[in-house]
Amino acid sequence: MGENYERLRVLAGRVFDLASALDLLSWDMQTYMPPGGADGRSHAMATLASLAHEHFVRDDFGEALTAAESEVQGLDPNSDEVGIVARLRRDFDKSRRVPTDWVEHSVRTTGLAFSAWVEARKASSFADFQPHLEKVLDVKRSYVSFFEPYDSPYDPLLDDYEPGLKLATVREIFAELREVQIPLVQAISEKSDTVDDSFLHAAYDEQAQIDFGLEVIRDLGYDFNRGRQDKAPHPFSQSLNRGDVRITNRVYPNQFGPALFGSTHEAGHAIYSQGIAPALDRIPTLSGSTLEGAHDASLGIHESQSRMLENLVGRSRAFWTAYYPRLQAAFPSQLGGVDVEAFYRGINKVERSLIRVDADEATYNLHILIRFEIEADLIEGNLAVADLPEAWNAKFEEFLGLTPPDDRRGVLQDIHWSDGYFGYFPTYTLGNLISLQLWQKLSQDLPDLETQISRGEFGELIGWLNEKIHRHGGKYEPMDLLNRATGEELSAEPYLGYLTDKYSEIYGLS
Repeated sequence: MGENYERLRVLAGRVFDLASALDLLSWDMQTYMPPGGADGRSHAMATLASLAHEHFVRDDFGEALTAAESEVQGLDPNSDEVGIVARLRRDFDKSRRVPTDWVEHSVRTTGLAFSAWVEARKASSFADFQPHLEKVLDVKRSYVSFFEPYDSPYDPLLDDYEPGLKLATVREIFAELREVQIPLVQAISEKSDTVDDSFLHAAYDEQAQIDFGLEVIRDLGYDFNRGRQDKAPHPFSQSLNRGDVRITNRVYPNQFGPALFGSTHEAGHAIYSQGIAPALDRIPTLSGSTLEGAHDASLGIHESQSRMLENLVGRSRAFWTAYYPRLQAAFPSQLGGVDVEAFYRGINKVERSLIRVDADEATYNLHILIRFEIEADLIEGNLAVADLPEAWNAKFEEFLGLTPPDDRRGVLQDIHWSDGYFGYFPTYTLGNLISLQLWQKLSQDLPDLETQISRGEFGELIGWLNEKIHRHGGKYEPMDLLNRATGEELSAEPYLGYLTDKYSEIYGLS
């Protein structure tokens, strides 16, 4: 490439390095930082975020970007160079509308809010978190004002995580899901006693659970030379660069499942990040109004990878054909008398529950619908923060027939709002939908996929995903990437068909 493109890469690399350092501080804040470090850390993170933003929106960056755009004209439109320049243009134009001092204030506000959330969650006291959330919400509303006019104030926030998507489209898709999934869960609940999962609720050694999960994700393709797993209050994946993609998890000593499926879920994110082409390295991405040391298409695409490995692979009969003998050997007293079919049914038991990250496939989207409707109301001014616990409990009763007994298992269970991640929640459900569309296509291309999985072989599966999704990073718009991989537009139909068929078979529904 010419000197203009190379100059742009140098400038983008500097922004990436600042954003990557910020990501590292964020990872440490959620893993090893002592509680007393919250104030100082929020200052440091705010400084780095403002520096990254300042360097990104400078005139010389814009000039280099314009020059590079001229230089890549005439290249193959599918080339990495064209994709990089197009993504930088989109993020640059959006970032130029946001003042640097707002970025600094936002990161400091959310840094303090995160620490307050951790303590409030321990105490199960929303009142302790409320003033911090009110400040975060004020910050997000001021951010939205930079993007007037809009159809809804929620649109600019959603666009941060799922470029091009609007609130109206999400509501239409979610209405389709609601129409099918609520009756499906109701039908299953009437036969809930036909599936036994009591063997999952026993004493399972924590380290043995961790070790088994590490074995599985290593087999799936997570490269520990470029990654690691640590404990955190809320599982997450953090990409610092292609050579350093970290995951976290948590373990329940009296329940098998959450730790394993948490590891496979986060490994799905991490394998995506590790698989981005080297040519796309050190390109920052605008996500959630701040720049990150990552380069991916969207959170919906990202979530499709994690949900695929967690559910379509990890909860399948084929997977446990390969791994159940190993699990029985690790936990003989708990599982020695449980056959593989009973285990498969047990890990796929549908049960209305309070905690989103532990929810089964049939109820998971209902958890997302609850959060989506609440946060849209908060952003649009239809709900006050003070009324949030009451609204949360009412939505849980409406969608799942449950009332959380306390704030810790209710409105305080998720990290997202403390971090200012408004507009994020819909991407979880979008990821579910995309995962099935990708799965149908790769099953056509790999007709013996189930047999491979039953042998514990994942090379062709991950290879297909790497070629069609991972390597491209963020060089294509998410819906364009989906269409390139599958030839289809976004649709809920494959996912709803999958859920209905799977659980009708397990529960004997007509």
